[in-house]
Amino acid sequence: MARASTTSDAFNAVAEPRRREILTYLAGVERPVAEIGLALGLEQPSVSKHLRVLRDVGLVQMRCQGRQKLYRTNAEAIRPLHNWVATFERFWQLQLNRVKERAEAMVRQDLPELNSPNPNPKEKR
Repeated sequence: MARASTTSDAFNAVAEPRRREILTYLAGVERPVAEIGLALGLEQPSVSKHLRVLRDVGLVQMRCQGRQKLYRTNAEAIRPLHNWVATFERFWQLQLNRVKERAEAMVRQDLPELNSPNPNPKEKR
């Protein structure tokens, strides 16, 4: 099966870790290409390439200010990603709650000294 182009949709675009880093760095703040590159340790051509992909799928928007290009995230375009992840977030939270409950039960059953007022029970009071 042929792999979908990274520019076909937002999910394929964010499959690349550097693009996710760029989106995170741009969250809520408009930034120029050079600043993105410096902050993330990427060369300008690489940043521009990744921004182009993110822009093609609508995840970032660009505006010109003089000769400088400024990029920012497009929250509306990110919403489908958020909604999809939220499905799994509910599952993760349920699993984390189960782990927490089990750990607390194990502490209550097996290690009663952890529940005592003296945190180091082997020491004499």
